[in-house]
Amino acid sequence: MQTVDQLVLDENNIAFHPMMGNSYQLNDISREIITLFKQHKSKDEIIEELALKYDVSKSNLFIDVSDFLTKMKVYGLL
Repeated sequence: MQTVDQLVLDENNIAFHPMMGNSYQLNDISREIITLFKQHKSKDEIIEELALKYDVSKSNLFIDVSDFLTKMKVYGLL
């Protein structure tokens, strides 16, 4: 199981990892990315869903989602 699957998300955009004891403040989009990732969506599927919902180019979304997932790896969440 990936660490991201263990994250608990609340309505205030706080992600809590109970095993590590860490909390993370998220914005709405990062919370949405984590939610989609927890549904085992691929990076490409996440980009597609966000592109349909928001007025942002897929190339910009690719950069932003890739950057966010890299940060999650740095924090040991992926």
